[in-house]
This record gives sequence, structure tokens and C-alpha cells, in this order.
Amino acid sequence: MSRQNGISVEDMLKLDIMKNCTLIAGFRGIRNTISRVNIMADPDILEWIAEGEFLLTTAYFFESKDIEMQKEMLKVCVDNKLAGIGIKIAPYLEGLNQEVLEYANKLNFPVIDIHENIPLSDIMMIAIREIFNKQASLLERIERVHEKLMGVMLEGKGFIEVLNIIQENIKNPVVLSLSFSNEILSEFGDASEVTKKELLNEVRIFYEANGSKDRLKRLNEDKVLVDGKYVDRMVMPILLKDQVHGHIFAWSTHMPLGGFDLAIIESASTTIALSILQDLSVQEVELRYRSDFFDDLVSPDAKRKKKALDRARYFNLKEDAYFLIEVMSIKAKGQEFTDLDLEFENYGDYVNTFVKSIEDLIAYYKLEGIVSTKVNGIQILLAFPDMKNINKKIKNFNESLKDTFLDRYKHLDLKVGVGRVYKHLDNVHKSFLDAVRTVRIGKTITCKEIVTYDELGIFKILCQDYLNDELEDFYNSTLKGLVDYDNKKSTDLIRTLESYFQNNGNLTKISKDLFTHYNTVLYRIGRINEITGMNLDDPHNRLNLEIALKIKEILGK
Repeated sequence: MSRQNGISVEDMLKLDIMKNCTLIAGFRGIRNTISRVNIMADPDILEWIAEGEFLLTTAYFFESKDIEMQKEMLKVCVDNKLAGIGIKIAPYLEGLNQEVLEYANKLNFPVIDIHENIPLSDIMMIAIREIFNKQASLLERIERVHEKLMGVMLEGKGFIEVLNIIQENIKNPVVLSLSFSNEILSEFGDASEVTKKELLNEVRIFYEANGSKDRLKRLNEDKVLVDGKYVDRMVMPILLKDQVHGHIFAWSTHMPLGGFDLAIIESASTTIALSILQDLSVQEVELRYRSDFFDDLVSPDAKRKKKALDRARYFNLKEDAYFLIEVMSIKAKGQEFTDLDLEFENYGDYVNTFVKSIEDLIAYYKLEGIVSTKVNGIQILLAFPDMKNINKKIKNFNESLKDTFLDRYKHLDLKVGVGRVYKHLDNVHKSFLDAVRTVRIGKTITCKEIVTYDELGIFKILCQDYLNDELEDFYNSTLKGLVDYDNKKSTDLIRTLESYFQNNGNLTKISKDLFTHYNTVLYRIGRINEITGMNLDDPHNRLNLEIALKIKEILGK
């Protein structure tokens, strides 16, 4: 699709100098845009033609070449995205061959029969003057629209007003998708309800499709099926600090999309990016302030904690309320969870979006709280005035948090550790430690996205930091020999032991679980007893080995 600014082939035919000229082929290309005019005296000029040109020539070339050569010339013109060609047929020929004309119609390439008495140079000068006037007029219009867009943003009228301005000028449906605020705004004009749904579905498909088109930092153009016909679509990224923060979508459902439309969309994209920069700058300052407060609040340093308690009122946090902290760990799908790190490509693109989504949920459930992105990952501090329905409130909030995340960020994995509830803000560091332990242990013991501290069971005892040396010693004296034996002999004794506890020692069930013969399982149990020096028939030994397996998970062995 040509994005040249100029006049259309139809406009050219309306010029006074062209009144005795006739369009004889390529009628569907009558709206092609002419940005320049050139005279072809020699076929070699085809090596230097440019997009948007309209060629003027005589039929001398057509007289001297066979039909296939004539058709090849038209194809070269189309491949180079020329707007059309004007041929002075007389006095060289009585007319172009019908096969050539039909080929031009097939290519939708306009061919104009120039009257033999009209000098080609006169057509060229008049057309160039008309193109210049049209381009100057378009530049004035673009400048006026740009000033209008800037005025809207400076007055703080919002993005929907920007969409109105775009739609008024390009006369086509427009959609704005903003990743930083999770908003989708639209201005469809007089489009039908069916068309509106189709276009919004096109936006959804654009983001859900495999590949990385939504991360491209340049204009994306293609054709999509709308209302049973293919239309052109422009997708302009909103770029800020070399990151994509959303897209402007436009479809040619009513009018063709050309150079003027692209200029308007580009101007709107720049204007929106400046507004987003302003919003993000404010958010970053607020987030940094909240994160500093959170760091002080959970700090073991008494002075820092006192400073945080003195500032709590600025965050609408009452010291005698009930508090809990949740810690989020996020990774790209297919990568391993690290120790609460948020290290994946384009993480910077998501921070503000994560925070905004969480804050929206806090507001939706009418809770008090703050979101922090310091220390390790993302932390959520929630406050409750009393214990009434507190567990239900926490459950509802976390279910929505999980659903929102899984819906919006399908390419990422989430783990959330939920600490216990503590009364008084001075005790909030305890909930933080609970949450950190929970998210760390939860990664190894369950596939659930959100895990509460109470769900850890015996791990609540085993995950205490001061027990690390004892856990290592216990593991070495109970299970390490079995692990080493498996590694050396390529056996499967650890997996057999795990299945033993999962199936309550039922050898038949263990055999089915491992797809192994009953006698083989019996032999493996014997080897486990020999290597560990423990007897699985002894309740005390069974308990030690089962706990040792859990310690193995904690230690990441």
C-alpha cells in the first residue's frame, strides 16, 4: 500500500490539460497516489523508477516490442509500486493490444491514453504543481491535527479525545491498546456492532498470536478479514525509551489508508508516548517512595522501622490494624524460578503494569495497602480494620490476582507466598518473613500459583533459617548415601522411596505407579533399607526418611 502524499490518478484525470485523455485499463487502481511524475524516453529508465511515480511515455516502445515484453514492462511498474502510466498511443499505434489491456486490468494498474496533441512536458509540469499544492495542503492539515492533539493532552482531556481526533481525520475505526494501564479504548465511528466485535477480536488475536509482532518497534501493516472482506490494517507501536507501551490500530473499512492517515497516526503515537512518560514518571516516584517506606518497615534496624511507623499515616495505614504481606516471584515460561529474582527479558516493560493491576484489585475490593518493588521482587502489604471475614477477603483478592495475571500475562509464570496475619504495624516484618519463606518453599513443594504460610505444613518448621546447618547434617546422615548411589549406579531408589510414601507403603500401588514389577519394587525396598541403614517397617525410621525427603526439596539437592 502506497503511503505517498500527492494526488490520485482520478484527480489527475480531472485536470484541464487531461480533458481529452481516457483511462483505458486498470480502473480499480484509480485511487493510487501520485507523488511525482516522470517522462520515459528510454525503457532503461525502469531501473531508476520510484514508488508513487506516474510515468508518461509514447507508444513507440510498445510498437517496437512484442506483447510479452509490453506485459513485462507493466509488471515491473507494478512491482515497483508505480501509481500508473500515461501513453501517447497515436500516432504510433491505433490502440494497445487487448491482451495487454486485460493484463493491466488484472494488475489493477491504471493506463491512460494521452491525446496526441498534448505535450507530455506540459502534463508533467501541471501535475507536479498540483502535487506540490496538495502536499503543502496536507502538511498544513497534519500540522493543525498535531497542534490539536498536543492541545488535548496539555489540557488533560485524556486518550479517548485523541482517538476522536484520529477517527475524524482518517474516517476509519481506531483502537488504542495501552499495556502500562491495561486499557483498550476505541472509536469506531458508524461501524456496526458486528464490525466492532470483529475489530476488537482482531486486537486480541494480534496479542495472542505466536511470535513477537506486538514487540516490534516499527509500523506493522497487513490485511485482515473484516465483514467477509480483506481490509488494510495499520498497527503503530507507542514507543517510549525504546520500549513498546501499546499500539494504535486502524482499519480501512471505510476509506483507504494512505500517507496522510499514517502521518496522523504517527503524530498521535508520539503525543500519547509523551503523556505516558509523564504518567510513568509520576508513578515511578510514587512507587520508589512506597518501596523505601516498605524497606524501612520490614527492616531489623529499629531507627528505620520507627521512621516508617511515623510515616504510616501518609499511606492510610493505621498502626493498630491487622496486616499481612504477600511476595510475588515472576519468571518467563520455560525458565527456572530463582530465589525471588525477577530476571527475564523486558521485565522493565512489566513493572508498572504489574503494580497497576495489583493496585486496581486493592481498590476494587476496597482494601487498604501498598505495593512495593524493592527488596526481592514485588511485595503487597494489605491492611484490615478487624478480623471480620478476613480470610474470605484474602481468598477473594488472591483468586482475582491469579486470574488477572494468568489472563494478561500468559507468557509468564507466577508464584505468590502469603504470610500470616499480624495485629499492629510493628509486627508486619513477621508476615514478610513468612511470605518470603512461603514463596521460596512453595516453588519446590507445589505447582499452585499462590501458597499460604499455613499450607506449608511441616515445612513451616523446617524452613527456619537458623536450622540450615541441622538440616544439612540430617540429610547427610539419612538420605545422601541413597542419592549418591542413584547417581553412581543410575538406579531409581529415591523415586521408589517417594512413591512408597505417596502410596502409604502399598507395594502393589507402588508397582503400578512406577510401571515396575512387584518383585522389583520389593528388591528396591530391600536395597533402600541396606544403603540407608534404616528399616521402613520401623515407624521411627519411616518418619526420618520421609522428613529427609522434604529436607532434600528445601536444600535443592
